[in-house]
Amino acid sequence: MYVAVTSLAAFAFSQIATPGPANMAMLAAGARLGFRAALPFMFGVLLGKQLIIWPIGFGLMELATQVPLLFLALKYISAAYIIWLAWRVANMRLNVDHDPVGLGFRAGLFVHPLNPKAWMMITYSFSNYVAVDAPVWIATAWIAGTLFVIQAICHPIWTFFGDRIAKTIIGTPFERYLMWGLAGLTVAFVLFALLRGEL
Repeated sequence: MYVAVTSLAAFAFSQIATPGPANMAMLAAGARLGFRAALPFMFGVLLGKQLIIWPIGFGLMELATQVPLLFLALKYISAAYIIWLAWRVANMRLNVDHDPVGLGFRAGLFVHPLNPKAWMMITYSFSNYVAVDAPVWIATAWIAGTLFVIQAICHPIWTFFGDRIAKTIIGTPFERYLMWGLAGLTVAFVLFALLRGEL
């Protein structure tokens, strides 16, 4: 098979379910606007990632065939960046203080194109879960479809429970344990890929 779909889905879940710029924005929008009013923003975020998956896919797969060593370097660079992000997640605290006014569909479209975590997650997905000889269309469609499905599950949860999560755990000891757990999950999936030889 050209794409390690099960490993990709597990990794994607570890990234999409954990805090990052998009999830924090959806958490804030859900907390401030309520679930229904935040839906346009959430749908924009969901589709915004697709705007970068396809160009990255076509560019990286072409790069993999022309410069295999650069493709290998991208594997390690993206893995290191994701582990660094996990460290940041472990030390961050939830915050819904930024102003969500004007968060609509169009604003959501720009979240992932401006989000380094999204770029590196997509790069990591292509460079670790796709065979170098995979046809570009097949590889890109699998990555795009897998990430879309996981986002369609996780993004509404962040939005719907925004105010509940904020009111329940912000400022409590549980917040720290939650963030450590989410960071540990991220590192575990990167190490899993390393140990299985997918990296």
